[in-house]
Amino acid sequence: MNKLFKRIVAATMLSRFLTQPKIPQLPLKLDLQYFAEPTMDAWEAMHGAQGRAFVMIEGSRYHFANLINLEADMTKTKSKIPIMGRVAKGNKSTGAEYEGSATFHYNTSIFRQLLKRYKDTGEDIYFDIQVTNEDGGSGIGRQTTILIGCNLDGGKLAKLDADAEYLEDEVSFTFEDWDMPEEFSILKSMQS
Repeated sequence: MNKLFKRIVAATMLSRFLTQPKIPQLPLKLDLQYFAEPTMDAWEAMHGAQGRAFVMIEGSRYHFANLINLEADMTKTKSKIPIMGRVAKGNKSTGAEYEGSATFHYNTSIFRQLLKRYKDTGEDIYFDIQVTNEDGGSGIGRQTTILIGCNLDGGKLAKLDADAEYLEDEVSFTFEDWDMPEEFSILKSMQS
């Protein structure tokens, strides 16, 4: 009898609940930005021209002030590894290759001197390049990369252009190693 009484009370309460007039629900106000993913602030972007480069050749250090752009890349070499029970082969890193390029104003003979020396004597000269990115408007600090054992692939020997407002020079090079003695700080938006 106790079970029957509980069922009657439950049915009565349910009936009253279903027949009561509905009270309009106010929308719940949420600050959706609270749930949004953090984004980078615009001032944390690195300005491309805010930096400097130096070239070190046989004990002489040159401020590469005539530089327009420079890129250096590391490409990992990989081997395809067959694996029993898998359709796709795996990829195993087995080494790395380093190469770069630079474009600069056609107003220095430093690199042509290295090419001429190689032509005349067969002596191939290796040098280092230090690149520092530092934008005072950004709060991420600076990064310095040193490209060690750079060696020219070749270069322009002479150039004229009657239509050019200014002349550009460019070189491509390989390098043997690299180091990064200074690193950018981690953005606040990247930390969780």
